[in-house]
Formats: sequence, C-alpha cells, structure tokens
Amino acid sequence: MSILHRMATLHALLYSSRLLPKPTSLPLPNPSLSLRFPPKRLVSFPKRQEVKRIHGAVATDSAQPAVELQNDTVQDIQKQEEAVKLVLPTNESSEKLLKIRHTCAHVMAMAVQKLYPEAKVTIGPWIENGFYYDFDTEPLTDKDLKRIKKEMDRIIKRNLPLVREEVSRDEAQRRIMAINEPYKMEILDSIKEDLITIYHIGNEWWDLCAGPHVETTGKINKKAVELESVAGAYWRGDETKPMLQRIYGTAWENEEQLRAYLHFKEEAKRRDHRRIGQDLDLFSIQEEAGGGLVFWHPKGAIIRHIIEDSWRKMHIEHGYDLLYTPHVARVDLWKISGHLDFYKENMYDQMEIEDEPYQLRPMNCPYHILVYKRKLHSYRDFPIRVAELGTVYRYELSGSLHGLFRVRGFTQDDAHIFCLEDQIKDEIRGVLDLTEEILFQFGFSKYEVNLSTKPEKAVGGDDIWEKATIALKDALDDKGWSYQIDEGGGAFYGPKIDLKIEDALGRKWQCSTIQVDFNLPNRFDITYVDSNSEKRRPIMIHRAVLGSLERFLGVLIEHYAGDFPLWLTPIQARILPVTDTQLGYCKEVSSKLKANGIRAEVCHGERLPKLIRNAEKQKIPLMAVVGPKEVETHSVTVRSRFGGELGTMKIDEFNSSMEQAIKNRSSL
Repeated sequence: MSILHRMATLHALLYSSRLLPKPTSLPLPNPSLSLRFPPKRLVSFPKRQEVKRIHGAVATDSAQPAVELQNDTVQDIQKQEEAVKLVLPTNESSEKLLKIRHTCAHVMAMAVQKLYPEAKVTIGPWIENGFYYDFDTEPLTDKDLKRIKKEMDRIIKRNLPLVREEVSRDEAQRRIMAINEPYKMEILDSIKEDLITIYHIGNEWWDLCAGPHVETTGKINKKAVELESVAGAYWRGDETKPMLQRIYGTAWENEEQLRAYLHFKEEAKRRDHRRIGQDLDLFSIQEEAGGGLVFWHPKGAIIRHIIEDSWRKMHIEHGYDLLYTPHVARVDLWKISGHLDFYKENMYDQMEIEDEPYQLRPMNCPYHILVYKRKLHSYRDFPIRVAELGTVYRYELSGSLHGLFRVRGFTQDDAHIFCLEDQIKDEIRGVLDLTEEILFQFGFSKYEVNLSTKPEKAVGGDDIWEKATIALKDALDDKGWSYQIDEGGGAFYGPKIDLKIEDALGRKWQCSTIQVDFNLPNRFDITYVDSNSEKRRPIMIHRAVLGSLERFLGVLIEHYAGDFPLWLTPIQARILPVTDTQLGYCKEVSSKLKANGIRAEVCHGERLPKLIRNAEKQKIPLMAVVGPKEVETHSVTVRSRFGGELGTMKIDEFNSSMEQAIKNRSSL
C-alpha cells in the first residue's frame, strides 16, 4: 500500500472518530456581520468552520465548550446557515430597536433595585449592541444576573406603561433627595436645561431621562433580551471615584435576531487573538515585566518581521527615506511640541539623566522634525518623505489593557511628508495609493473613509484650512473612494482622513490616518527657501497606514482566525516521517526548502496520526509526509490544510510550487 493510500485510510479513521477536521478548499469567507452592525448588514458565518464541526469538536478555550454536530450533513449545515441569514437592524436604522434597548436599561435598573434595595443607580444608556447600567452596590455575580433577568421578565410581562413627565429643577431635586440617590443629584447638576424630563415605569420606578422609550414594557420581547456580563467601572471614568457594578445586556426586536447575534459572538470568541496567540505561541504579556508590554515569541516575531520587511520595501519604492530615532528625549523637546501641556496624562514620569529631565516618547513627530531641521531646505527639495517603525510609550490604566489592542508600548508605522501647498493633493493621493497597496496584500479591500474638517478651535488661517480640505477631497475623489464628511471633526491643527478596514466578520477597525498639520511647523519654526530666496513655512502631513503594529497584528490574527496565508504564516511546511528511520531524509528535505527561503521544520517523536493532528491544531498550511517509498523516490507526499491531498511530488516540484504560491500570495 502506498503512503498516499495509507494516509487516506488514516485520515478517514481520524475523521470518523472526529479527531481531525477535514480539509476544505473553501476560501476564507468575508461575512458582513459587524459588531458595530452597520445598517442592513447581512449575517453570514464562516462555512469553513461549520464544515469542520461535522467532523469534530472546534478547538476552544474552557469558557467556550466545544461544539459537536454528530449527525449533521453538509446540507444540514447549509440549512442552518441560511436560517441565520437575516438583516440585523442597528440603533441608527431602527428607532424601534433603539427604544427597546433604552427601555431595557430602565427595566433592568428597576429590577436591580427591587432585588437589591440598597443599590444606587447612576446612568443606563443604549449602546451599539444593547445597553448597560451602572450601580453602586456590592459585587454582582452571574447568579445575580439570572435573578435580575427573571425579575426583568416579570416587569415586561406586566406591560407597565412608560410615562414622560416634565418637572422643574427644584422639583427634580426634591424627588431625588427624597429617594436618596446621590449620583442622580450629580447628573441633575450637569443638566443645563431648566425643564427636567423624567420617565416613569408605571407608578413604581422613575429616572431622569430624555428618552425615547417604547410605550409599555410589553413591547419588549423578553426572549430577545439577554444579560451578558458584569464588570467594574469607575464613576465618570475617574479612578479616584467609586468603583461601580456595570451590567451589560443585549436586546433585539425578535428571537431570530438574538440567535444570529449570539452565533456571531461565538465566532468572534473563537477568533479571539489572545487565545489564538497563546495556542499558536505567537506572543505573551509577561506580568513579571508589567502589563501592556508585548513579548513577541519566535513565531510571532517572524510574522512581524515579514510585515515590517514588506512595509519598508513598499515605502522605499514610493519615495520614502527610512529613519531610526531615539526612544527618549529631553523634556524641552516635548515642551516645544506641546505634548507636555496637552498630552501629559498619557505620558510616563520623567527620568533624571545627569541632572536633566528626560521623557519616554509618546509620539515620533518631533524627532522627524529635528531630522528635517538639520539643514536648510530649498523649495526644489520638496516633497520630502520620511518614515519610521517607531516604538512609543503611552500610559494606560491597567483596567483598559486588552491583549494587543490596548498596550503601553507599541510600534507605529509613522511617516511625515513635508511639502508645498500646491503639492498637498498629489501627496495625499500618493498616500491613498500606498495605503491600498499595503492593506490589499492582507486581504483588506473594504474600507470606511471619513474626512474631518475644521473644528471651532483651530490653528491656522481659513485660507490654508480651505485649501488643505479641498486637496483632501480632491485626492479622495480622484481615488474613487466614497467617503463621509465629519463637519468640525478635524484636529485643532488640520483636516484629516481616517480609514477603517473591514475584517472577515465585517467588523470595522480604525487603521490608517492622514492628517495635515499647521501647528508643529510653527512650534518648531521649520522653514524652506522659496524661489524668491525668502523663507517660507512648509506643509507637514502626518500619516500611518497600519497604525500600531501590535493592534494591526491582533486584527490580523482575528481576521484569519490564526490560519495565516502561506506567505505570512511562520511555518510554511512541516516534514513528518512515518518512522524515525526516515528522519535523516526529512532533515535533508527541510534544509533544501530553507535554502530556498521556505520556512520549514521537521517534527517527529510521535506516531504519524498525532503528528498530523498536532500540525492541524497549529494551523500549519502544508504537511510533507515521508515514508520508505518517498525516501526511495526522493519525493514527499503533500497534504494542504486548505486543498486536501496534493499527492506525491519530487522535492524540486514541491519547492517550486511553494515558491510560486508564496510569490503570488496564494495557497497550495
């Protein structure tokens, strides 16, 4: 029996015992449900994962039990998928949904105070996927959430009316004092209007509120409401103020919408970059070193190295000069830039070096300006483009840290362009082209683009603001990208373009930014000599394509669910001997592949079924199995994680096929 036949028999046994997911040639899907739920999003879930569930349990963490569909066929799975394909409304697209969610927050607060009379209420808004309410009470548990949900169901069933009432400020104050709600008194003090609106639930509970709400609690479908979690939250977000208990809930118009949302949440949880990063040994946060500081392990470092090399190559091709600058600077630099005045709460404490105060950098911009100022520039020198993968350090509260998404030290793909006024449009267009080229290689082709214009408080005259804003608009129009205008949403120092990318689950992630700056050139007094030999102020453009590399890699991990494409994956091929007798030949194969730039490794010491299973778990895209016949014929039998059995290949054929796939950014 050939090794290919033996492998086929082995895989069939593994599939029947549900130990190994069957390979599929389905591409990574791009379903469009978003956690932000843009209007009229179509829910669609990754088929690859669902097919895998036919054969075995999905690898999950302990908080998410594995799902097994023992008797389902592919047709059954497709029917289930069709069942959850529906348009999910958003707060923006459905006023009914917004009212339901807002009313649910009030109903939950009423339920909490019925069950826990000593609890003090604060605020309870609707949010993108539901609602929350903050309470000053003893710590709550999941068991408490079940009690609260049951009480909510009783209130909903009673079909109590929601009644709007307008009272004077004095009357509102009197009522709040009567029920001893100190947080409500603080909220009342922050309301500017003299006429105060109150919403009652029946005659039993009321809250300061502007609305809107449903007419009665019976308008809420109790089966479309779920309490999701409880977390600590400081009052007003201030760590010096009391820690409150925040209960999060989700609410929808009907049960079908809730099921679709929960299904999506499950898929998002499966893709959590923190779990995948641990499972694939990509990175860690070492508490001995401190929270929010990322340690890149060898495999994660390879992915980052590939991304950085590609980034540098593309920037050089687009006319950028690369820089490396220090991580610290004298405090005087940050005084000139204004960061010490306006950004101090995000900066770390200063350090003394030879009786001079120094500061870890929170930004790269001042360094690039110093490089510009090292010599006198002529108008003929422009545009000047400089770029750096610069690591910065920003203070974050420990409670806000979140994997790679929120850290204390991170690397920005920072670049600055110094140009003339009449070059702004062409430079912005060039940045848009480069942005598209870089993001497309990772499979990101759907963007949400916003153009933000002059705010009320701004530096720079109206003429230069208008000229810069028109240049940004013209560049976007030339590119053919649709965009929304955020009137007055620009930075105080200039208009900007922000770009959000859409991942495989349809979630939107803030990524690229392009900002015109009229402020720092003035603060640092940078100039050039024009055609009349007079000194002029250049235009400065800040831009980042990936933003933070740490955050971008977190997005990538979740986008691919750890199944990186062949060109990006840390290990591209794993060589597996049937027995240790073939180990020497396997090492020869690995050496040949490595000599051609292919990331290969040999894995042995276990029986072949376990070696294959381990490779699947570690999401290795290609396995080359070697038995006696392969040694004899100088070949390997190849199995692709995505394409299934590829048959037996000569080493040179396997090598060239991989090289071509890597070059074309495709799979094998």
